This record gives sequence, C-alpha cells and structure tokens, in this order.
Amino acid sequence: MTLVSFSGIDGAGKSTQISQLRTWLTESGLSHQVVTFWDDVVVFCRLRESMSHRAFKGDQGVGSPDKPLVRRDKNVTSLPVTASRFFFYLADALSLAWKVFRLKKSQYDVLIFDRYIYDELANLPLQSSFVRAFVRMVLSFVPKPDVAFVIDADPVAAIARKPEYPLDFLYRNRQAYLEMSRIARNISVIEPGTVEAMHANVQRTMTQALPSRGTPHVGGEVQSVS
Repeated sequence: MTLVSFSGIDGAGKSTQISQLRTWLTESGLSHQVVTFWDDVVVFCRLRESMSHRAFKGDQGVGSPDKPLVRRDKNVTSLPVTASRFFFYLADALSLAWKVFRLKKSQYDVLIFDRYIYDELANLPLQSSFVRAFVRMVLSFVPKPDVAFVIDADPVAAIARKPEYPLDFLYRNRQAYLEMSRIARNISVIEPGTVEAMHANVQRTMTQALPSRGTPHVGGEVQSVS
C-alpha cells in the first residue's frame, strides 16, 4: 500500500487535486481509499469544534465566494490556545498512528489522506525552538507518508475561492506550510499553477512512488473511513 497525504492552506485546491488523483488511479486500475483527517482521525473533533465556536464566536461551515465566512479557530494564537494545541495535537498524532496501522492491513493499493498531522503542526509558532522540538518529536513516531504533498497557493487566489480566514493569516499560514516542508524533509511542494499543471506534477511524483505491479486490479472508491 502507498500512503499519500495532501496538505495546504484553505482554498489551495487540495480537494480538486485529490479528485484528479482518484480519477487517475481508477483509470490505472489502482484501488484507493480516502481518509479525511478531521472527521476520521482527530480526537473529539465535534466537541472541539463546538468548544471553539462557543469560545471564539466565529462562523461555522465552509466558505464560498457567494457565502463568505469569518472563522475563528486555527487563526487564534493566544498562549492558552497554543498550549492546549500541544495536548490535542499529540493525541491526534497517536490516533493517526493507530489509524494508519489498521488501514495498512486493508487491500487497497493507495491510501489518500485529505490533510495530515502536518496541517495541525503548521498552526504552531514554528519559529520557537521548543515548538520545533515538539514537532520533530511528533514526526518521529507518526507514520511517514510515501508521498506527502503541500498544495501551494497564492493567498489572494485562495481566499477568493474559499473566503473563511483573514488574508494576513493565510500569508502566515502559507509560510508555516513551507517551513513544515523543510522540517519534515519528505514533503513535495506543488507550486501554484493551472489545475492541469498541478495534477501533472502530482501524477509524476506518484508514478515514481508507486511500486511496479504485475497485474493491476480494479477496485472501488471510498469517500472516507470511520
């Protein structure tokens, strides 16, 4: 099984690239499964979402050009919130390790993660040496994807597609993802471009990572796993 993850700022185009990859895998006769990090891995996700909404009074849901939102969750960086993230992110990392261990026993050729632990760690102040030490500790036991993508994007274009967070936060968050790619060392950054050009880069990297196969078998697609 080949483990693949997609990360990036909101509005970068992760969902589009995952959809393109799934189509290509199906056409290539490769079975696959998609795991949504927030729904399928994160510990107490609904409780955390509810607590965040009550505490910070931000909008809930997914923003769109005709329905912009003002979210307040991961862009909140107060000291108490940051401190709580260490506990929750460590719990999520342990949950992720267990989830991957279980899914590795399945018969799918490719396991695709829609977001990964990298997306949470990018919310931390990575300029701190203590935080970087914590990040390296987490990365030391979390399963390393065979292919990890960060879908890079111009924050202005991203907020136009998915208006949820302030533009200044998206700029900071983009830099955090790029820094995370340097810390983790195994992340491929897909530079901004057309959907087709970005998919070509994803496909090229995947072709190199997939093991040579004798007789491909066609499998179904699963949206998410609980």
